Amino acid sequence: MPQPLFELRSITKQYYSSGGKSFFPRREKSATVTALQDINLHIFAGEIFVIVGLSGSGKSTLLRTLNHLIPASSGDVIFQGRTLASLSDKALIALRREHMGMVFQSFALFDERTVLDNVAFGLEVAGVPREARESRAQAMLEKVGLGNVADHYPHQLSGGMQQRVGLARALVVNPSVLLMDEAFSALDPIIRREMQSLLLMLQAESQRTIVFVTHDMEEALRLGSRIAIMEKGKLVQVGKPEMLINAPATPYVRRFFSGVDVSRWQMAENYADIWTTR
Repeated sequence: MPQPLFELRSITKQYYSSGGKSFFPRREKSATVTALQDINLHIFAGEIFVIVGLSGSGKSTLLRTLNHLIPASSGDVIFQGRTLASLSDKALIALRREHMGMVFQSFALFDERTVLDNVAFGLEVAGVPREARESRAQAMLEKVGLGNVADHYPHQLSGGMQQRVGLARALVVNPSVLLMDEAFSALDPIIRREMQSLLLMLQAESQRTIVFVTHDMEEALRLGSRIAIMEKGKLVQVGKPEMLINAPATPYVRRFFSGVDVSRWQMAENYADIWTTR
């Protein structure tokens, strides 16, 4: 079995309520909100790993522990054999810059920069000379179908085009890992499906590792090599789509597939019997 790219060991994340020690340090600690509870997980190189859950389930928090934007309260996040909490701030910044791109639901583009300059921003931060970074940014815009709008500004683009710019900006630095937090959920259904197809096409070319957060099971099934389902900060079940469909661990998991056409993944054999023997 290959070594995991990410290994999460007993990850827990807790937040204090507004009356907690941050505001009243001399009082007893208030009740905490547990966003993540004892998460153990492996993510492997080259897979699209999708995290699914309802609002408040902890899926976005879990995503942000992978690059240490949200440090865990306890447990270890290990990337390529390195425990992230043990890294210096400088080493952590370098790791994010060199290995991890991120795409958010909000497009997070710079309004005052052209599309080309938006895409080239990460290369600029990395110290790549102007001519080289603009050449790479233009090539990436061509790849996502926006080569003809390089001199436009974000406000001149549709939402779908803006998200393509965001994706191009994340990919132009050639990260080995792409973290995507509800990246397509603000788009209308047709554009959303186009973005899913684009992501799958780019993944077929590069085989980078993608961790994708969504609340939409149809999107998860279309994109995911493996899917993790979360409920109230806990991992309920992790597996390939056909496993989750044919052997849901709980009624909560089963409900995610209601109204979804799962015929492509259903198996004639009794998968549940196979699962219970493992």
